[in-house]
Amino acid sequence: MSQGNEIGRIAIEAASAPVRQQKSGYPEPFRSLMENRVKQPLGDLFGLKNFGVNRTELKPGGWSSLLHRHSRQDEFIYVLEGHPTLVTDQGEIELAPGYCAGFPAGGIAHQLVNRTDRSVIYLEIGDRTPGDEGSYPADDLKAVQDIRGNWVYQHKDGTPY
Repeated sequence: MSQGNEIGRIAIEAASAPVRQQKSGYPEPFRSLMENRVKQPLGDLFGLKNFGVNRTELKPGGWSSLLHRHSRQDEFIYVLEGHPTLVTDQGEIELAPGYCAGFPAGGIAHQLVNRTDRSVIYLEIGDRTPGDEGSYPADDLKAVQDIRGNWVYQHKDGTPY
């Protein structure tokens, strides 16, 4: 049962959570690739600081992210609806509701892609270890965190976007 509509609530229906207005922090030409992704930051609603939780919808043709891995942060996904394809640097796996996958820091590069004609909905959970970096093996992109923990995107040679 939902308890109020303000920050600091105890419980909500996840599907009713506010949608993140910024589609992606990626610079162009990568940002526009995230147009079919809708994120609802659930953990932030409850003031969680050590890890984040998003309810994410991938509309048909949507991508969760670019193919990536984190240097320090672990990630976990749990499929609620639909049939996404888990794309990794080691191959692809078709997923279904009830499937989950975990990605330890420094492990395989990964992304979810919706190649179906129906939406995919999943939960993504990740820790917020400071000093993380993101690497993107298929793109000229890397992400580093600034002193406030914000992502800063660069070319692989370190020049800014």
